[in-house]
Amino acid sequence: MHKDIQDLILQMTLEEKASLCSGFDFWHTKPIPRLGIPPIMVADGPHGLRKQKEDSDHLGLHDSVPATCFPSGATVACSWDRTLIKEIGMALGEECQAENVSVLLGPAANIKRSPLCGRNFEYFSEDPYLSSEMGASYIEGVQSQGVGTSLKHFAANNQEHRRMSIDAIVDERTLREIYLASFETAVKRSKPWTVMCAYNRLNGDFCSENKFLLTDILREEWGHVGFVMSDWGAVNDRVDGLEAGLELEMPGNGGLRDWNIVEAVRSGKLPEEVLDRAVERLLTVIFKAVGEKKENASYDREEHHQLARKAACESIVLLRNEDSVLPLKKEGTIAVIGEFIKSPRYQGGGSSHVQPTSLDDFYDEIRKVAGEGVRVLYADGYSLENDNVDEQLIDEARQTAIRADVAVVFAGLPERYESEGYDREHISIPENHLRLIEAVADVQPNVVVVLSNGSPVEMPWLHRVKGILETYLGGQALGGAIADILFGHANPCGKLAETFPKQLSHNPSYLNFPGKGDKVEYKEGLFVGYRYYDAKDIEPLFPFGYGLSYTGFEYSRLFIDKDEIMDCETVTVSVNVKNIGSVVGKEIVQLYVGGTESSIIRPKKELKGFAKVELQPGEEKTVRFTLEKRSFAYYDIDLKDWQVESGDYDICIGKSSREIVLTTRIRVQSSASPKQIITPNSLIGDLMADPDAAPIVQQLLHDYNEKSGLMESLKDNPEMAMAMMKYMPLRGLTAFGQGRFTDEMIARAIEQLMETMSKRYVKN
Repeated sequence: MHKDIQDLILQMTLEEKASLCSGFDFWHTKPIPRLGIPPIMVADGPHGLRKQKEDSDHLGLHDSVPATCFPSGATVACSWDRTLIKEIGMALGEECQAENVSVLLGPAANIKRSPLCGRNFEYFSEDPYLSSEMGASYIEGVQSQGVGTSLKHFAANNQEHRRMSIDAIVDERTLREIYLASFETAVKRSKPWTVMCAYNRLNGDFCSENKFLLTDILREEWGHVGFVMSDWGAVNDRVDGLEAGLELEMPGNGGLRDWNIVEAVRSGKLPEEVLDRAVERLLTVIFKAVGEKKENASYDREEHHQLARKAACESIVLLRNEDSVLPLKKEGTIAVIGEFIKSPRYQGGGSSHVQPTSLDDFYDEIRKVAGEGVRVLYADGYSLENDNVDEQLIDEARQTAIRADVAVVFAGLPERYESEGYDREHISIPENHLRLIEAVADVQPNVVVVLSNGSPVEMPWLHRVKGILETYLGGQALGGAIADILFGHANPCGKLAETFPKQLSHNPSYLNFPGKGDKVEYKEGLFVGYRYYDAKDIEPLFPFGYGLSYTGFEYSRLFIDKDEIMDCETVTVSVNVKNIGSVVGKEIVQLYVGGTESSIIRPKKELKGFAKVELQPGEEKTVRFTLEKRSFAYYDIDLKDWQVESGDYDICIGKSSREIVLTTRIRVQSSASPKQIITPNSLIGDLMADPDAAPIVQQLLHDYNEKSGLMESLKDNPEMAMAMMKYMPLRGLTAFGQGRFTDEMIARAIEQLMETMSKRYVKN
């Protein structure tokens, strides 16, 4: 294939090569018929196929072909289930094959920096490890069907406000550990056919022409071999973009920018080999897609609908269940209240809006699962047309609730509250939803709230209700999934993939979102989501990783197979989990790693492993994790590499980020080469902390004290003496030595230190 592509490139004119670097129209690449180069079609995702019908609007927003609307990214991330997300990916790939779509535009792996981001419903998590694991599984599923993916939006696309011009200012360590890490595993492990660059600037450069992102990191470090495409309309300068590593501009522009490329090559501004390399990458994917096309492909709509129902069930999070109000009994009278029952909120708005193959009727599904022994009453409670409180609707809801044994209120965020293109202004639910919950709680002691929303909301009514189900945006089969959970046909097993704050001002980005003008500074640094709440000791409304079940789980026998490792080694962690309840359930076991002491600023703990395990009543299983260097590492901006500090690390097993149930400790020794040169500005305290350097420095200080007498003069204030020495650079010994301690002595000590530390690393 490589030789054939090279032969094709040799036959192409400069104009033909340039033409391949932009789309034919909104959804197709350009063909070159004389050379047998076909077009391929790309289409929106990520939670369902959005392919426009023939002769519909060019965006396809209002008339796309029917496809299964699976739960959104924010929803399925709460399943913490790699296998399930791969299954969804496989189903999406089948549907793409049936519709002749070669590349599905997804998954979206951006970090949830703020709950206000209008596109958070597409994104997986606030945590990069969870996000990248989910993204990798999605890619593996789709691409197993011979359909490519486009991992997006690379990178730091964390708001919709001024998204096409905003400059995200992110320090390098934060960028590496949080915002790039969210993509890294997905690229390295699952090898997406394409990656989509974001609209925004990153540290001054548009992502579409950011060589650091597209070439230095994505290609050279991570080994991406597919092509990079732009988000629709994200290209600033086409020639600069091509040189930086952007192969395909979308959508098509009638070839206008192709001439920029031709002229740049002819003038010598752009080497033709750069263009040839881009064409090779494009053709490799195009012919791969053609080669993996399945003729007469089809899929079972009902089977995919049932998969969507299963996915929603696995992802719904039980946030509150006082007095075991859930599951509901299949007897008596139940009031279901809220217009979301008739007009459900089950997916997000914008480019990911899917035309579902079918849509559950929430009321019918509840009646069907409840059975004939249950009387189901209904009231609107509010209007979705606006936020105004309608006292007549409130009173009808109140009277309906009075006549029931339990009231289930459907509330959340209408579609107008969150969408691609704009951010939210607050995290409150509409006033008429809020008033409805309070009014029903006034007259009914047994209230369950079912939330439909793409991102966190405040809950001032939390303690007035007994049950809360967070369903996020659960797709076309959400109605059946909710009914299954409400009546115990399924046991809730989702856990939050993001922190719910008690109020917006608690969020770490609060003072720096969405920025000023065309600049937003990520001043919270590493402390995104639970990392911040832990560091500030702020109690969230619901913590990251939180979720209840209809059964209970007990943890025991936390074991690590080594007490001490070099950072180039792996360690196996195992823990036993037992179902101590009376019904089958699934538990999400979370593993966090935290350093006990550190010379750098680090979060208290970070997610480094998770597993979802199903257990019958009384059943016990052993869950195992493997930790390696990156589980303990931070990104060293001076060394431009991942480094591990030698020291003790806590291995924490939790039911959530705040409920740690078992902890053990391991010592990790760094095997890194001492690339950092010891200089006269190296601090004495830092050197004393190194076990190999300490004896040399101690001897140096002893000699220094004998010659200068400084420590003797400070004997009445030993605290000051210790502080001075700890934070004094080596050159300070000369400054305070009164001529008795020379620069030559410091130089000899530095030479000895470097030699000793080098021997250590050679031995390791």
